[in-house]
Amino acid sequence: MADIGALTAREIALLARFVELLKDEQETLRRADPEPLADIGAAKVALVEQLNALENERRDALAIDGAEKIRSAMSQWLAANPTQQQVARDWQTLLELAGEAKELHNLNAGLVALHLQQTGDALHVLDARRAGDSLYGSNGQTTATSGSRLVDSA
Repeated sequence: MADIGALTAREIALLARFVELLKDEQETLRRADPEPLADIGAAKVALVEQLNALENERRDALAIDGAEKIRSAMSQWLAANPTQQQVARDWQTLLELAGEAKELHNLNAGLVALHLQQTGDALHVLDARRAGDSLYGSNGQTTATSGSRLVDSA
């Protein structure tokens, strides 16, 4: 059986690193610098995989079945082990870090959505300009170009 305190300490270290990556990602998005995003994304995936593995270890250590939630199981474990004050403090730290990570993730998702909207708007302008390449017809109204320079120039 894994030591709950050791698992929690390892999770804190990984989650703190994850929060730092999210902050790096946010700064990169604010600068509109896409270059580092691939490396940040790969590092995030690696950390998530490690965090998931630790969660599975915690599930095993707490003997949690598939339906039971980790938070409630940890609350029960902490209630049954009142002398584990450091684990209780670490668990609270872990929950706070998880909340911070969730907030940063949501902010970053908003920044990505904003960049996508701006890119979409720019593409729309370019498409509209391309569609606006036209000539005036004999009735004074614009007509689309035919694609033939000879006919269009006449």
